[in-house]
Amino acid sequence: MKKIALIALAFSIFAVSCKKEEKVETPVEETPVETGLKIVNDSTKVSWTAYKTTEKVAVGGSFTEITLKDTQNGKTPEEVLEGARFSIPVSSVFTNNPERDGKLKEFFFMVMKDPEFLGGEIHFKEGNTVLALTINGITKDVPVTTAFENNKFTVNGTLNLEDFGAQDAVASLNKACFDLHKGADGVSKTWSEVAISGSVLFE
Repeated sequence: MKKIALIALAFSIFAVSCKKEEKVETPVEETPVETGLKIVNDSTKVSWTAYKTTEKVAVGGSFTEITLKDTQNGKTPEEVLEGARFSIPVSSVFTNNPERDGKLKEFFFMVMKDPEFLGGEIHFKEGNTVLALTINGITKDVPVTTAFENNKFTVNGTLNLEDFGAQDAVASLNKACFDLHKGADGVSKTWSEVAISGSVLFE
């Protein structure tokens, strides 16, 4: 009987000790997935409209290479793009006219102090959007309007090349295109005003 009692006592102690060693599994908390807008790769576009003749005939073009960096995480285009920087090699200018492209590179961009670089930053201030553009080695704030529709964010504005000290570049281009920039009045004119437009897609 004593043996049986001792065996029973030992079994009880063993059972209790085993229960103490049982591991209680702690539920693993799932890391919340960050939600927000993401820029579609290679979706950044920049185009421009310049003007010639006294009748202000529009001449459109674009740049085929744009680098966009220093974007942020965010749920709105403004949060993602605040402080973003962009750079554009002038060699990528494109007007669907090789002769015109060549003249723009040689007689306009190459006349500037820093002919190889165009670029800037985008900032959103108190409900307004500003592009801090660098042209001809000079940086100026250019106000632009914005829109966000169908996952496409666009900016539109107008700049005056005289604000960037680019009068010599404008005069050089007008000289190279003198006859082409003549209107019905026989006056050759190249305007310093340029309309600009940019866009980027989000997903």
